[in-house]
Amino acid sequence: MQKKYNISVEATLEVLGGKWKCVILCHLTHGKKRTSELKRLIPSITQKMLTQQLRELEHDGIINRIVYNQVPPKVEYELSEYGKSLESILTALCNWGDVHIERVYGDRSEFLEDSILNK
Repeated sequence: MQKKYNISVEATLEVLGGKWKCVILCHLTHGKKRTSELKRLIPSITQKMLTQQLRELEHDGIINRIVYNQVPPKVEYELSEYGKSLESILTALCNWGDVHIERVYGDRSEFLEDSILNK
């Protein structure tokens, strides 16, 4: 039996839902990243969760996993062409988050980690 959605946003949330996927994707909008780079950029994610989220995003065709044939092995992740179609959504989510933080807490610089994405 084919799956039916009540409204289209359910399909979006099925792919992007959860705490970490949008965070990972926002980092990948700035270029290819190795797993270790993503872990450093998102220190509160566990290695297990990062691996799981990357696998799910790859399975859904949102990111590409690039394996380089070398020793030691090197793996990078990048947005796929399909994943790049999410960039405007991710930007809108970040912008809304900035406004929300300022509205609720005041100065956003006090409530955002020091990250390249928060400049």
